Amino acid sequence: MQTLSSPLPPASLNQDVYTDLSGLSRMRKQAQDNPEKTLKTVARQFESLFMQMVLKSMRDASFGDSLFDSSQSRFYQDMFDKQLGLSLSQGRGIGMAEMLERQLHGSLHTSAGAVTAPADSSSLKDRKRELRMPVLNTVSVKEQTTETRTAADKSLPASFSSPQDFVQKLMPLAQKAADKLGLKPEVLLAQAALETGWGQHISRHRDGSSSHNLFNIKAGNSWDGKRVAIRTLEYRDGLARHERAAFRAYDSYADSFADYVDFLQSGPRYQPALQRVDDPKTFIRELHGAGYATDPDYANKIIDIMQRPMLQAAVENGTRHAG
Repeated sequence: MQTLSSPLPPASLNQDVYTDLSGLSRMRKQAQDNPEKTLKTVARQFESLFMQMVLKSMRDASFGDSLFDSSQSRFYQDMFDKQLGLSLSQGRGIGMAEMLERQLHGSLHTSAGAVTAPADSSSLKDRKRELRMPVLNTVSVKEQTTETRTAADKSLPASFSSPQDFVQKLMPLAQKAADKLGLKPEVLLAQAALETGWGQHISRHRDGSSSHNLFNIKAGNSWDGKRVAIRTLEYRDGLARHERAAFRAYDSYADSFADYVDFLQSGPRYQPALQRVDDPKTFIRELHGAGYATDPDYANKIIDIMQRPMLQAAVENGTRHAG
């Protein structure tokens, strides 16, 4: 007969009742002594928590029982769901525990392999060389890219302090892109100002770095470059709604201007707009009509920005500084 002082069997790591909190201490000690044997228990408990969340969501979505609904019944129902979630994770469960166990098992062996690898000097040198080579190649490519950028683009900030600052610092790039399209630079600056709020709302990556996307060109299936996913406002059937979409990302504002030119010139639907570059207002309306943006007032907003004395003064000032 097993006495109270006898050691607990390995099976005691399995939590049969959700109120059994002492199992966590036993599992922590087991993990220190033999982490591989603890993986199955950890995976089962994670699956149990997941099943409890699923059950809770199902209960929340239900209208409930108006006849027997009370704080007491909800309390016991919550206890039942927690125990049910634990029971459902036992045996084969839903397969999540098995999947997690395989992933954690691979990570555990990878970490162990890294620690217990033989300290042979030649093999260590080869491994270090393999690890360093991709980094060195990446740095080399970045250095080459940086060297090819213009001096003006190197000093451009991630955001701009004012509309005048936005126009002045982007004017050289806008002028270069406008010349390729046969447009006035203020047309491009006005569109970029609308798309980014004068450079204050340029889309960013998760680490906070700028995407440099001045024209909010989306990243479709044909785009194989960098991209950033953000929440955007779109108009569907005349109604505005928020959607999450992927947009192109660039290494510099110069790349953004260059891609904008290529995007229009290579797109068949934008050819009618490019035929009217002599009339900025008509160009913008044709661009909008071709589907560049879903905002029904998109063209009028850009034209309004183009006609503001502030932009005209900023363009004149920016041109003078660029010259």
